[in-house]
Amino acid sequence: MTFSDYLQFLLSGLTVGSTYGLTALGFTIIFNTTGIVNFAQGEFVMLGGMLGVFFLSGLGLPLPLALLLAVLATLLIGALMERLTIRPVQDAPVINLVIVTIGVSILVRGIVQIVLGKDTHALPPFTGSAPVSIAGAAVQPQSLWVLCITCGLLLLLRHFFSRTLWGKAMLACAFDRKAAFLAGIGVRRMVLLSFMISAAVGATGGVILAPLTMTSYDVGIMLGLKGFAAAVLGGLGNPFGAALGGLILGVLESFAAGLLSSAYKDAFTFVILLLLLFCKPSGLFGRRGFERV
Repeated sequence: MTFSDYLQFLLSGLTVGSTYGLTALGFTIIFNTTGIVNFAQGEFVMLGGMLGVFFLSGLGLPLPLALLLAVLATLLIGALMERLTIRPVQDAPVINLVIVTIGVSILVRGIVQIVLGKDTHALPPFTGSAPVSIAGAAVQPQSLWVLCITCGLLLLLRHFFSRTLWGKAMLACAFDRKAAFLAGIGVRRMVLLSFMISAAVGATGGVILAPLTMTSYDVGIMLGLKGFAAAVLGGLGNPFGAALGGLILGVLESFAAGLLSSAYKDAFTFVILLLLLFCKPSGLFGRRGFERV
């Protein structure tokens, strides 16, 4: 193995890990405001790619407009999910709400399978497909788009949570929902906003990754599981820890596939998750919680 080979593994891992990180970020945003794990998050990623293909190929729209509409349509679906499935049973036990999200995931996947078909699709690269050489490693221009858009989205979310009134209200709900309600914050609006943001973030991950890995109606299952593993790795409840966990997971997965075998790539992710749950359940960047009784 040469240095360029290791660099190739690193860049490939960062590219795929960016999507894991965005998926994990969606998990964390909803978890912070509702206390539930949204197992339909992977379907938001799938919808981004599949709707992008539909708007581009099915309706013949220009690529930028097709991708924008795919993200906006997924955002609307996230809002409908919260209003139609989560809000009516919001006072139910958390485990019931988690089961609801699993049901929504199956429903969305079935509808996409019926309406858009079972075929595998790909979006065209944003700026061509000729690889760029970096220190001997061949990098697709789309990989650079993935990294840049991911970093830009993280900076935008950081500004939103730290500088805007709505972002601070969401953080207040994450800290203590009852206290936030007593302070006059519309908790229901914050929950709705969390689903909309997580859907948009997931769809963004879907549209930027589809030119590299293609997409189909069932890709959300594995992406959702890996995004959840990344969220746990970074510390569920820590948004930017979850994003970093996705990058770490992607890099480790890439090196495992390159140095061992690609057959173990998916299994490696869940081995890491199990080890982490046994050794440090709070995640690498999460704080160990306690409850005073």
